Amino acid sequence: MSLKESLGTIYKKLVELVTPDVKIDMDNIPKHIGIIMDGNGRWAKRRGLKRSDGHRAGAKTLEDITDYCSKIGVKFLTVYAFSTENWKRDKAEVDAIMELIYEYMSNMENLIGGKDCRIRVIGDRSRLSDKLNAKILEVEDYTKDRTGPTLNIALNYGGRDEILRAARLAAQAVSEGKITADGIDEKYMSSLMYTGDNPEVDLIIRPSGEKRLSNFLLWQCAYSEFWFSNTCWPDFTPKHMKIAIAEYQKRNRRFGGV
Repeated sequence: MSLKESLGTIYKKLVELVTPDVKIDMDNIPKHIGIIMDGNGRWAKRRGLKRSDGHRAGAKTLEDITDYCSKIGVKFLTVYAFSTENWKRDKAEVDAIMELIYEYMSNMENLIGGKDCRIRVIGDRSRLSDKLNAKILEVEDYTKDRTGPTLNIALNYGGRDEILRAARLAAQAVSEGKITADGIDEKYMSSLMYTGDNPEVDLIIRPSGEKRLSNFLLWQCAYSEFWFSNTCWPDFTPKHMKIAIAEYQKRNRRFGGV
């Protein structure tokens, strides 16, 4: 472990120590949580590090949070790793992110993949390299029969793009006579989303201080609860997750009813 990584680990442990602890109701754990993993670049800049160092620290946080979610009974976790808009970033940063994702997938047995976790990648894979696509398919096939929590990694993902894709699939089904236009309802459209076999998203979390969805799970978030934090993603700990879940448990989810 490098000096930078050691200092980062020490700082994160200090954050964990000073973050107030809360109790959560283990009988009311959200089944599906979405996380916009934001703030890696800002975290690195504040420490005089490269943005790629922030993304690497964020990958370690994902390991910790996925492990914690598995322990408390969260069945589905969808994380925003790279959006359809992120290609606008500096090429060196994009290349570093893609290499990190490949490294993450390659080391799955030493990370969360070795803990009975089913791993899936959602999003448009057409712009990903052949090397990364091959590794994704390998990991998905290797973990597909696991019975633990499902980790959906949103990669080259956009909520609008996902809805457009579903609309095209529905139009194709109509043209092929597989369904009538009147048969296209919310349930059918939901089935065409990348997360079609997952339950609705109960809670969406965004760290780093920003308070917007940024094109994440637009269809799936119709009745999601939201929780925002000023903590950048690399400093996000299981205690922060507990605080988010405790806040979620205080809310009265009426789903449009009284």
